[in-house]
This record gives sequence, structure tokens and C-alpha cells, in this order.
Amino acid sequence: MEPILVYGFPLGSSMGLVAAFELMGQPYRLCRVDMLHDMKNERYARLNGRQETPALITEDGRALTETMAIIHWIEQRDVERRVSFEPGSPEADRMHQLAAFVNTGFTGAFSPLWVALESEGEEPSYLDALRRYGRSAVRERHQKLEEMLPENGFLVADRVSLAETTLIGVARWAEFHEAADAGAYPRLSALRQRIEALPAVRFAEALENGDVPSGSGALRGHVALDEVIDRFGA
Repeated sequence: MEPILVYGFPLGSSMGLVAAFELMGQPYRLCRVDMLHDMKNERYARLNGRQETPALITEDGRALTETMAIIHWIEQRDVERRVSFEPGSPEADRMHQLAAFVNTGFTGAFSPLWVALESEGEEPSYLDALRRYGRSAVRERHQKLEEMLPENGFLVADRVSLAETTLIGVARWAEFHEAADAGAYPRLSALRQRIEALPAVRFAEALENGDVPSGSGALRGHVALDEVIDRFGA
């Protein structure tokens, strides 16, 4: 069977993984999850005990969670090297380094902002402290990434890779939370524009928004969440 990527909306980091599958060009299916209503329950926990997205149902029916594990799974099957590099090469090492930075410190910096957004009935002073801390952390991580970026091209080479697809699902959170001024990070801003212009990324964003765009033909359709849980949940 084709692998099934369980991706979240709205503004899920897993949008980048949808783009990665589309770029790789091998047959795949998707399962769309409303992160505000479909995840925080014991039924979804059968699929991912941490009640998060993304999750991947592999060809043999195993549920694989965590972004870095799914990135590794994609890399192993990207035999045409459309979104990765030769294993053991300096390019592959840098791709792993940057994807890991984005998936840990860069993504984690937004956590206080999400907590503040999702907290109801808390003291205003507590929420204000979360927002101030979160925005400070986001700006610090943006500056670190800015210093790691080349002036032109992409993160690793002259083409997109799993490092860029990991970044693009998360980087847009800065505008949503009003946490960082894009003009303060010109290299990152220019890189985001290059990534967002890719047809595979525009395709993934359209799917996230509930549209039915035309893609490469690799996507073989969506599978309902209830069916995925019933068939593959623990």
C-alpha cells in the first residue's frame, strides 16, 4: 500500500512534510487532521500517544511519529535524491544539522506563544509573561538561523531539500504570533520567499486550506482519520 501521512491544520508544521512527499514524487496518501478538535482525545492517542501531528503510516502498516523520524524515512526512500543528498556526504550532514535545529530550538521557541494562545481563564499577567518570553525566544532563534544562512540559494545547495521543507511549515508562525519582524532577518526572509514559490509548497498550502489543487500526480487521495485509526491505531 502507499504510505499515509497524517498532517494537521491549521498552520501545522507537517505542511512541510506534505511538500516533501510531493517533491519526492513517489505515490502517497494523506490524512487530514483538525488539530483544534481531532487530536486531544484517547481515540487519536491510539495513533500517536502524544496526541500530535505528524504521523506516518508506513507501507507495512506501522505508525511512525516525530518529524525527524519521518524525515529519515523519506530520505531512505528518496532514491532519486529529489529532496536529499548522498548519505554520508557533507551536504547530507548539513541537511541533518539544519533540519534538527529547526525541529528543536527554532520550533520550540514558539511553545510559550502556543500555550498563551490555548490557555483560557488564566491570569493576564501570566499570559503576558508567556508572550514576552516567547517573542524573545523566537527572535533569538531567528537571529541564530540568520547567521547560518547563505546569501543566496537554499540552505544546503542550489536546490531544495528536507531542511527547507522542515523550515517552511514552522517559519510562518512568526507572522501568526506577531513574534518577529521579517525585515530584521533579510537572508531568512529571502529564503522563505524562494521556498514558498515552489509548486510543491504551494500545493501543500492549498491542501491545508481545504482546496483541491493539481499536483504532480503522486498524491493518491485522502484517507479519513477514523479509517486510519481503526486500521492502524494501537
